[in-house]
Amino acid sequence: MPGRHDPYPRDVLEELEAERARARRPPPAIEARPGLVLSHRASGFRGAVLRVEAGAVELRAADGTVRLFRLGEVFLHEGGPVTLVPGARPGRAGGGATTEAPGPARTASGSVPVRHQARTARGSRLLVEGVHDAELVEQVWGDDLRHEGVVVERLDGVDHLAPWIAAFGPGPGRRLGVLVDHLVPGSKEARLAAEVRHPHVLVTGTPFVDVWEAVRPSVLGLDRWPQVPKGTDWKSGVCAALGSPDPATLWRAIRARVRSYADLDPALVGAVERLIDFVTEPDGT
Repeated sequence: MPGRHDPYPRDVLEELEAERARARRPPPAIEARPGLVLSHRASGFRGAVLRVEAGAVELRAADGTVRLFRLGEVFLHEGGPVTLVPGARPGRAGGGATTEAPGPARTASGSVPVRHQARTARGSRLLVEGVHDAELVEQVWGDDLRHEGVVVERLDGVDHLAPWIAAFGPGPGRRLGVLVDHLVPGSKEARLAAEVRHPHVLVTGTPFVDVWEAVRPSVLGLDRWPQVPKGTDWKSGVCAALGSPDPATLWRAIRARVRSYADLDPALVGAVERLIDFVTEPDGT
């Protein structure tokens, strides 16, 4: 009717679809800088960023309470939803000036890429259990390790740990950082690690049976890693559950999906970062 006010100036379904599209749009990402005040959307916890490491952020509330959250969760900042990315980390320069390299803002480990001359290998070493551990560490932390002159070597089984350490001869300038799987109370790995008592050796690791499990299952489109029956080889059991012909084929597919430390469980990220820091401290050069 002419002159009558239309309470629906636009198509209601069109407006509903626009609202749904806005809801599907991912929140903007901001850098998690110390002091930034945020609210965790799911829990309502509000606090200032204390520190960011190993894919997680610590918030400290006004009353001093500190809580840890995953970076990938949704937070509220200035009234709107956001996700967090780590602030730029300086490259682990071992001495002398460096300049930022052109290209990506960060390496796969989250460090700022730097241009530098090749460094002579340190006497200190990073020791991992097997070939897949070594390949994954190289894939994510390779730039950092080359920058620092840290060589990664394979243990090929934690049973060889004690004789390997004895043959290596750790001491000042020859530190050894050891990454092991299945480091949980009561395990063989935990027992052998506890037997290592040397000021220039650090043994740490993850609770996972195999380094594959340290890759976030969501990276492969899974809700969780398959449950493998006790007594079955873990890699073989996973291959059977996922329909892969063999471990080599599946491992290639897993590695192809890993782009950065954000695709790994914080337990592995934290363990590797701790070992790199240990072997590059001043008396480990």
